Amino acid sequence: MRIPQLIQPFGIFLVACFFACGSTLAAQDTETLKKEIDELREQNRLLQQQLQQQRQMIDELGKKVTGLQQTNEQSQTDLRALKASVETPPLPPEKPQGFSLGSVVISGEGGAGIFDTQSAGRYPNAALILDEARLFVDAPVWRDVYFYGEVDLQTREEFDLGVYLGELYLQAENLGKLWNRDETLNARIGQFYIPFGEEYEYRFAIDNALISHSLSDIWGLNPGLELYGSWKPLSYVVAVQDGGPSTLNDFTADKSVAGRIGYDPEPWLHFSASGMRTGHLSVANDSVSAVWFGNGFFTPINTNASVFQANLAEADAQAKWKGGYVRLAVGYAGYDDDAPARDHRDIYYYYIEGLQHVAPKFYAAARWSQIRALGAGYPIVANTPGYEGLPTTDIWRLSLGLGYRFNDHLLLKIEYAFEQGRLSTGGARDGENLFAAEAAFKF
Repeated sequence: MRIPQLIQPFGIFLVACFFACGSTLAAQDTETLKKEIDELREQNRLLQQQLQQQRQMIDELGKKVTGLQQTNEQSQTDLRALKASVETPPLPPEKPQGFSLGSVVISGEGGAGIFDTQSAGRYPNAALILDEARLFVDAPVWRDVYFYGEVDLQTREEFDLGVYLGELYLQAENLGKLWNRDETLNARIGQFYIPFGEEYEYRFAIDNALISHSLSDIWGLNPGLELYGSWKPLSYVVAVQDGGPSTLNDFTADKSVAGRIGYDPEPWLHFSASGMRTGHLSVANDSVSAVWFGNGFFTPINTNASVFQANLAEADAQAKWKGGYVRLAVGYAGYDDDAPARDHRDIYYYYIEGLQHVAPKFYAAARWSQIRALGAGYPIVANTPGYEGLPTTDIWRLSLGLGYRFNDHLLLKIEYAFEQGRLSTGGARDGENLFAAEAAFKF
């Protein structure tokens, strides 16, 4: 029984030693484990930092590669464009028509067709005619100075075939550069169209949507000096010219003055106002004015007069939209002479014209025009030479037409025009209706 009693204290001692040693070992293991965990955390932090740096480097490399690819593609595009421009040089942006002899550009335009009027009209026998034929020469002279010339081979208003002088002038451009406003001042000297109204700017066959013109149809050629330019929405043109038809002399010292001011408040909207005086013209030597009106010239009414003149004013407006336009003009012409029983005539005129494309190249157009001469009337030829010397108080024309424009250089069109009027004697003007078909071209 002594052995168990001895074992009991000894066992207690062993158990105490075991727990003491275990506690010491546990404390040492915990410290070691904590240190290892801290080291792992530090390594993980360093690895994450390295990974972030590597990602930034990869992103930067990706951007550089993308930039190099874009640069390479742009270089290839530029190289192809340069190669194409060397192989096929682009055409000049202006004046694509015509052909060149060095720096001289030669172009032309014309029109031919069939014209048929009623018995009182100009073409009662369905004439096949060459309506227009012109050649143009354009050449630089020196810096911003240019030469422009027009040879008129055939014009509808002429009664014979022949070579006539059209426009011919020297033009100095960009004179406004002296005060840093290039477009504000340009000049012409020579023979050019009278800058009154706007219909003369599109009366050639290739530019005219119809075949006929308005009844007033104001235009004319005359030698003189012209200044023109533009500033923002405003434009202007003013000219001093001889006033009579001769290009070799002026038979009176009084000059013709004409001008126009334009205003474009929007790209699709245009207004202008024009004024003109023919100046005193010699009845004996000039006999007619240079300006064309009503399919004839202003002519003296009284043979006892020594000089005569006409004063004119006109307002124009135009609105454009995709596939069409409308134009309107309203004007006045006053005739005077110095005959003892002084003759004076007040003449009012207007026209309205519209065009609408019904297909990309196919259009329909119409124009209504009218002239009224108060009092004793005024000789208005219109479409009928037989009425040339007979004073007319009222005349109107309705033109209806269709056209097919292949491109800027070729146009086919057809028209029927109704025309009636009244003479100062009270008699009617009729039998003047016109049917016409025409091909217009330019090169």
